[in-house]
Amino acid sequence: MSDEETKSVRERGEEVLGEFAQALLENPLFNQALTTAFEARERAAEAQRSALGALDIPSAGEVERLGRRLRSLSDRLEAVEDSLDSLTRDLGALREQVSSKSTGGD
Repeated sequence: MSDEETKSVRERGEEVLGEFAQALLENPLFNQALTTAFEARERAAEAQRSALGALDIPSAGEVERLGRRLRSLSDRLEAVEDSLDSLTRDLGALREQVSSKSTGGD
């Protein structure tokens, strides 16, 4: 099959697929089934959230939020550790200065 024939078959396939999708969207029975499926999905998700809450089990969203908060806390703690390291170095340098001045090593 040549490139031109392949392109023609692909274009026709896309056209047929588009027509099929349009027919589905215009079909009231399909729309009702789709709406019912989405509503059932939402009810199932709500039931799952309620069951997890009743069992005191966190949801995936709650675990994800906790993970983000822990990463944030870890970043902040690392910044505090860096500041403490810097302060420790500065304090050590000041002690050396004070020590050298008190021993007359100016």
